[in-house]
Amino acid sequence: MDTSTIDLLVAFFESIRPERIADFPRYYSDDAFFKDPFNEVRGVSAIQRIFTHMFSQVIEPSFTITDRVVDENGAMLVWEFHYRVTIFGREQKQTIRGTSHLKFDTECKVYWHRDYWDAAEELYAKLPVIGLLMRGLKKVMAS
Repeated sequence: MDTSTIDLLVAFFESIRPERIADFPRYYSDDAFFKDPFNEVRGVSAIQRIFTHMFSQVIEPSFTITDRVVDENGAMLVWEFHYRVTIFGREQKQTIRGTSHLKFDTECKVYWHRDYWDAAEELYAKLPVIGLLMRGLKKVMAS
């Protein structure tokens, strides 16, 4: 895999804004597969809808790529997803940490994208009521 392709993709994700959603076809094949803890879709337009939805759900989402592993078959990107959310009338900063496993076609476009992150730890545990229950359950399970 050409590292310049990865560099361009990293720059795209680190600068993603609502108006940049239209640029996905530059980096993803028409029938690309995408899966994360909440979605499993095929097609660049379906992937674009997921990212469009992201901008309607959270305030100022942004990605920071903190590490990468690249070989001839694809790449793993380690990232932090930063955003703000309003909970009970208070705005809070949040961070989700995860990885993306990417595979590229012969045109150096992503045809397979699988995100791995722990929704329980990174999302649910930070919610007021559910988080309290999950932290209690974690203590019981660790004993």
